[in-house]
Amino acid sequence: MAAARARSAALGRPLLLTLTILTFACDACRQVTLHVPSRLDAEKFVGRVNLEECFKSANLIYSSDPDFQVLEDGSVYTTHAVHLSSETRGFTILLFNTESQEEKKISVFLEDQTMEPKETHSKEIVLKRAKRRWAPIPCSMVENSLGPFPLFLQQIQSDAAQNYTIYYSIRGPGVDKEPLNLFYVERDTGNLFCTGSVDREQYESFEITAFATTPDGYTPEYPLPLLIKVEDENDNAPVFTETTYVFTVFENCRVGSTVGQVCATDADEPDTMHTRLQYSVLLQLPSSPTLFAIHPATGVITTTSSQLDRELMDKFQLTIKVQDMNGQYFGLQSTATCIINIGDVNDNLPIFTRTSYVTSVQENTVDVEILRVTVEDKDLINTPNWRANYTILNGNGNGNFKIVTDPKTNEGVLCVVKPLNYEEKQQVTLQIGVVNEAPYSRDGIKSAMSTATVTINIKDQDEGPECSPPVQTVRIKENLPSGTKSNGYKAYDPETRSGGSLRYKKLSDPKGWVTVDENSGSITLSRSLDREAETIRNSIYNITVLASDNDGRTCTGTLGIVIEDVNDNGPSIPKNTVIICKTTKFSADVVAVDPDEPTNGSPFEFSLDSSNSEVRNRWRLTKINDTAARLSYQNDPPFGSYVVPVRVQDRLGLSTVTSLTVHLCDCITESDCKIRSSERTGGGEVKLGTWAILAILLGIALLFCILFTLVCGVSRSTKQLKVLPDDLAQQNLIVSNTEAPGDDKVYSTNGLTTHAVGTSAQGVCGTLETGVKTGGQEATEMVRVGHQTLDRGRGTGYHQTLDPCRAGYVETDNCRYNYSEWHSYTQSRLGEKVQQCYQDDDHQHAPDYVLTYNYEGKGSAAGSVGCCSDRQEEDGLEFLENLEPKFRTLAEACTRR
Repeated sequence: MAAARARSAALGRPLLLTLTILTFACDACRQVTLHVPSRLDAEKFVGRVNLEECFKSANLIYSSDPDFQVLEDGSVYTTHAVHLSSETRGFTILLFNTESQEEKKISVFLEDQTMEPKETHSKEIVLKRAKRRWAPIPCSMVENSLGPFPLFLQQIQSDAAQNYTIYYSIRGPGVDKEPLNLFYVERDTGNLFCTGSVDREQYESFEITAFATTPDGYTPEYPLPLLIKVEDENDNAPVFTETTYVFTVFENCRVGSTVGQVCATDADEPDTMHTRLQYSVLLQLPSSPTLFAIHPATGVITTTSSQLDRELMDKFQLTIKVQDMNGQYFGLQSTATCIINIGDVNDNLPIFTRTSYVTSVQENTVDVEILRVTVEDKDLINTPNWRANYTILNGNGNGNFKIVTDPKTNEGVLCVVKPLNYEEKQQVTLQIGVVNEAPYSRDGIKSAMSTATVTINIKDQDEGPECSPPVQTVRIKENLPSGTKSNGYKAYDPETRSGGSLRYKKLSDPKGWVTVDENSGSITLSRSLDREAETIRNSIYNITVLASDNDGRTCTGTLGIVIEDVNDNGPSIPKNTVIICKTTKFSADVVAVDPDEPTNGSPFEFSLDSSNSEVRNRWRLTKINDTAARLSYQNDPPFGSYVVPVRVQDRLGLSTVTSLTVHLCDCITESDCKIRSSERTGGGEVKLGTWAILAILLGIALLFCILFTLVCGVSRSTKQLKVLPDDLAQQNLIVSNTEAPGDDKVYSTNGLTTHAVGTSAQGVCGTLETGVKTGGQEATEMVRVGHQTLDRGRGTGYHQTLDPCRAGYVETDNCRYNYSEWHSYTQSRLGEKVQQCYQDDDHQHAPDYVLTYNYEGKGSAAGSVGCCSDRQEEDGLEFLENLEPKFRTLAEACTRR
């Protein structure tokens, strides 16, 4: 027995039971057996019953045992923890279909697996269907009831009372929930009572649940939901949302314009007569005329007249009433106050208090107030409807006056902004108008501007002399002799319109060129005028003159003396130093200027102002335009500085001579030019700098090294008959970056390098330029060492003779060689050197010993192959066997004899 219980406990741990439904063929909807442990937890699945064997659908499903509940799919769950005993062994599932009025039951047996099968017990409860069912019964009560209490409400009964003893009970709000103990039911009769009055505004209804059970705890009926509704009484008066409403409506608005809306609330039951409200106006202050109405249902206040005038009444007060029961006399009511402010619009024009004004003002005064005008406006003060804008309509053609608004008083202030002249006009009449800032808005009435007339009398003032115009001019030719007289500055007295009584005085004269006559203001030259003076701008010389009357009143004017030009300046060349880089240029441009006016200036004529034939043979002037000419050398003058006098003549024949200093330099740009010798007119000495002497010495040393190397090579060739030197591999494997011929083509002649014409190479004495292209012909240079001549080529420089015994002293050598002479000179000596170079046993030169490197083109897979010499057996070129394909091709070419 103990072993069986232990086995049962092990099976009950998951709390998920095995459901075995035993369906009998004769009574499939009557009996179900569920195997469960002796202890079941709350809300645990017990098993499932096939309800479809009884009904396809059941409207009501009920378990006779409160410890278990059945869902619509037949699932059985515990409602709370259950301990099975001999008395709790089963329950009945009652199924009922309200449509077919059919009732079926299922007996469920709980078999405890911990007990022996013989100890299985069952309990079956069978309920028979009655003719009537347990159903909700409508119930209500009136709020604020006066009793007597307890107050009977109704009786609830169950049809099961015909067969069983039924006990009734209730739960819910008013019973075991707030408000507690308001309702109770008699257990045996089902009579429902209320113990006190209820306020509907606090509790609109109560939803309680009624239960019918047998004395042994069986519940034959479902719990009955019972709604107890509290009937409303009109015990709450309507209340306005605000005690005082404030609205604004503009004057002159149309009839029916909305002013505002009032609103009230009622706590009684909605949509009943208790909450059906009606609005009305009880009182209007002032009472007459009646201008406002209120909609009885919505509370919207509107105007009933278009005669609202803020200027007559700017505020109204209404007493508003609201009453429920749709306004019936027995309905509850309340009141509120409504204040309606009348908004201002510009319906009143500003009007001048006077139609005409008279005032006066002194002449020549400015920025003074001469008159204030006032207006009347009934609109609201300090608003755009009240503020005035003044304007001058007529009489201010010269702009002497302006009128503005005083923001504090709203007055129009008339001011003089431009001085008046009594001598021109003694009286001025103005027409002024006024409007508001806001536009006029009176319906049906066209706005009209209010106007007024202002008469202004101009008072005479004793004025001083008047300098008008303040700047006067007079024209005088330059270079006139001192003492020459001319008109001067003229002022006048505005009273007499003449200047006879005025006195003149010179205030400023920068150069002291003139004097001013005290009585007439005319001027006299104290010095000759010079239009080309530094301080003269635009040919005008200004002086300042003071004019005064007998009373000491003064005015100041400016006299501008326009100096007329005469041809007193010849053209000249401002830049008297010229640099010509002979390597790049053969000429320079010179520009002449003339300080005189163009009528006395260009076009200019340029010429050499020298009778020296050497100057004329060496230099030439060519006119470029009206003001410039080109100075060029001819007959190849040597480097140095020269003085070239140039005469420039203007269009009227006036001329000047400018001595130009011309530097002929061996340079590229003018900034590179350094004067190598002093000014010269023929063959002068050439002075070399320190770096030039050092370059010459280094060149001589390098030349000796080359000659020494050649001598050693010749002597070696007589002793050894080897075709290739020992370092053949190092001479043949030479990196060549550029094989194609360019502008600088190099021809190797075993120690003697020749550069193409127009290039430079490192020669014996520093950098040696080998020649320039001139006119399509090539000129070359020839270098002589020791007492030989350095020939720089024709047209590119002068000749120098280097004498080692004279420490760098340079003399010019006029010797020249053309290309044929250079060719005959070099070929004979080059042939001698070649004869001494490498030859084979038959005294034949290697086929590629003297070779011009030209562009080889494309197509060779191994690249370009240069010059190679024959290979001797003892040269040791085994390393060529392991070279890359390019170099292997080169090695094969080099090993051929």
